[in-house]
Amino acid sequence: MEGLCPLLPRKENEMSKLTKKQKKMQEMLEGFEQPSTAVDAIKKLQEISKELSKFNETVECHMRLGIDVRQADQQIRSTVVLPAGLGKTVRVCVIAKGAKATEAKDAGADYAGAEEIIDKISGGWFEFDTLIATPDCMGMLGKLGRVLGPKGLMPNPKTGTVTMDVAKAVKDAKAGKVEFRADKQGMIHCPIGKVQFEEADLVKNYATLADAILRAKPSSAKGTFVKSVYLSTTMGPGIKLDPKTFAAEVKELV
Repeated sequence: MEGLCPLLPRKENEMSKLTKKQKKMQEMLEGFEQPSTAVDAIKKLQEISKELSKFNETVECHMRLGIDVRQADQQIRSTVVLPAGLGKTVRVCVIAKGAKATEAKDAGADYAGAEEIIDKISGGWFEFDTLIATPDCMGMLGKLGRVLGPKGLMPNPKTGTVTMDVAKAVKDAKAGKVEFRADKQGMIHCPIGKVQFEEADLVKNYATLADAILRAKPSSAKGTFVKSVYLSTTMGPGIKLDPKTFAAEVKELV
């Protein structure tokens, strides 16, 4: 898959260029049939990580979609709450005033406020992972667009981070809400949890994400929607899934 380099068989003289870890990965992948099912891919990634990794790697899903991202009606950007979460603590900051700031704190927000929070961000403070704002406070955030935008932190109604229901937005973010968005190449890269999760939880998270992407298919997209799918870990190989059976497998797993 473009942009992802799974370990593939190499010629004998190329094997010497591999590290010991890469050679061991090659050995552990020998005889493993690809394209694989998602369930088998997750099992293999957990097996490899347990043997070779010294930390709890993130499991990632990579998809190449058959969309024309130059067309406004084929942009894909949405969010989904993963049922088993992401395996990390999400720090949530809410830009809101008065009762809404109190509501956000009561729902579990790490930080909540208006002008004082914006002043801190203007000064270079970014001790949060998700930024939520009420619509009436978005005007104050406008001047920070050039700073927040490149970091992927600018609140957006499409991702549910501009809302009056701040309590729900905070709870969703804490529960494992992730954003998926097609890039300029029509690729989606998204985490689905930690490799040390229970296998069933990773499968459930993967199926939930994949189902949400399938549901987000633009009506104007023609031909094959999912061109390729790979599952990988932070430092592990990419394992190819079969795009022809992808939708049917997701339907079974959801």
